[in-house]
Amino acid sequence: MPPPRDTSAAPETSPSPSRTPAESAAPAEPRPSTGRLIGVDLARALAVFGMYVVHLGPSTSNASGIGAWVRHLAEGRSSALFATLAGFSLMLIAGRLEPKTGVAGRQAKARIAIRAVILLVLGTVMITFYGDVVILASYGLFFLLALPLVRLGATTLAIIAAAIAVVGPVLAFGLKSLVTEPVKAAIKAYDPLAQLGGAGLLDLLLTGFYPAMPWMAFIIAGMALGRLDVSSGAVRRRLAVFGPALALFAHGASWLLAQLIGSVREASEMQGARGPGSSGMSKGLKGPGAMGDPSAAGDMMPPDTTGSAWSLLTSGPHSGMPFDIIGCVGVAITVIVLATTAIDRLPLLQRLAAPVIAVGTMSLTAYVGHFVLSSQMSGTFGASGAGVTAGPESQASWTPVLVFILGAMAFAWTWSRFFRKGPLEHLLDLATKPAKHIR
Repeated sequence: MPPPRDTSAAPETSPSPSRTPAESAAPAEPRPSTGRLIGVDLARALAVFGMYVVHLGPSTSNASGIGAWVRHLAEGRSSALFATLAGFSLMLIAGRLEPKTGVAGRQAKARIAIRAVILLVLGTVMITFYGDVVILASYGLFFLLALPLVRLGATTLAIIAAAIAVVGPVLAFGLKSLVTEPVKAAIKAYDPLAQLGGAGLLDLLLTGFYPAMPWMAFIIAGMALGRLDVSSGAVRRRLAVFGPALALFAHGASWLLAQLIGSVREASEMQGARGPGSSGMSKGLKGPGAMGDPSAAGDMMPPDTTGSAWSLLTSGPHSGMPFDIIGCVGVAITVIVLATTAIDRLPLLQRLAAPVIAVGTMSLTAYVGHFVLSSQMSGTFGASGAGVTAGPESQASWTPVLVFILGAMAFAWTWSRFFRKGPLEHLLDLATKPAKHIR
């Protein structure tokens, strides 16, 4: 059986389907089925569309009904799915079930490093135009940080991811309290990335939209998935249980703890333990943020816990807290398993979903393109609360989302009829060609 096309890289990093001479000479390693790779393309396309929803759709406060739930599901989770797939893609470069060694291993690391630098530069440039919401620079840093881990096994990677998911947010919370404005200014004065007008290293590591300290959990979790034989029915069944269980545990535990904290503090307030003018926690739980209110995007902690240690218990999108990270990993695993299983079990789906899958094969182009085109159409790309919207806060129309989704599908499907890789994917592949000279 010929090796499948290597099309399942992360949105920014689709590796070339061709193999270098050194890779061809390397010992054959177990290869997953083509259907599984196409399933990962499908999952990546869903992540692209989720980002369109967050960036181009109505704001959380303006969405209602089914639209509110779509926005709620996409908020934070689509970018986390991107990151998890990015980790998966690293294993496609570094060796799937078994890591590449020797010359092939060194070439794989060089390819990853080149991609990382390109994404870091491209992302920094895009941030100057479109704001900190651009994730490419963060991906560049994530890939560099992941380089020492590419030869580890699935179990070890899973343990590291779990440790970062729990400990990383706590460390980040503590460090943020130490990074005052004068400290930030002093660091940025010597930061070349910050001098360029983009997100500096401090933003990428700690204070930005996608801080590496907690977000590396997504990358490493994806790497662990990449080292599993997801084409195995037994592995899929275990993941189909594990993924939803993680998500339910994270959001359920966060909600239960919020209820407990609210009850305890309300009791303390009634006993006069708190000063005058303070509000009861339970009141916050019944407004936006309560279970069943999708407009709250999952942030179920009472409002007066913001900035306090209690905020570590929230599961809100982009909060970067343990329950948020764990829950998003669970959702990402679930989506990947469902997509790969659906492609394998329903052959007709591969044909019907061909335009969607095509978006997944050139997701760097689809991702960058939606920033460029939407900025030309709307003129703005700003932050709003926990999420990001390309339109004004008063926007309540889903038309931009539908236009971009249909446009991306039409372009990707048409392009794929004539070319093997998307436009930006081809350029990125050319840039990594020098890695084949590594010995």
